[in-house]
Amino acid sequence: MTHFWSIIAQAASPPATSAPSGPQQPNFLKSFLPILAAIGVLYFFMFRGGQKDKKRLRKMLADLKRNDRIQTIGGVRGTVVDVRDDEVVIKVDESSNVRMRFARSAIKEVFEGGSIVDVKK
Repeated sequence: MTHFWSIIAQAASPPATSAPSGPQQPNFLKSFLPILAAIGVLYFFMFRGGQKDKKRLRKMLADLKRNDRIQTIGGVRGTVVDVRDDEVVIKVDESSNVRMRFARSAIKEVFEGGSIVDVKK
């Protein structure tokens, strides 16, 4: 049993080396490069995607015009009748001419011919 502990003690002790010829300075750039790369990747995935979505939404709301088919964030679908500075009037029901007024920011999607308009073109 004592032989086992002596082998473990030898394996755990650092090997004897000669004294370094001069003071060694750690290379900080090499040690921090992976951390900086990880921060860059996190920025790209977390913030850049949200910025692109906001830009697409602003363009969609700016291009909103009469007779566009839209859907609000509440799920109400209708046809744009009037576009004002901060609000949009939509016709919800064709037969009874029901119109509703929404804030421009409440519009989620713009449809064209029954499909969602891709603003990325």
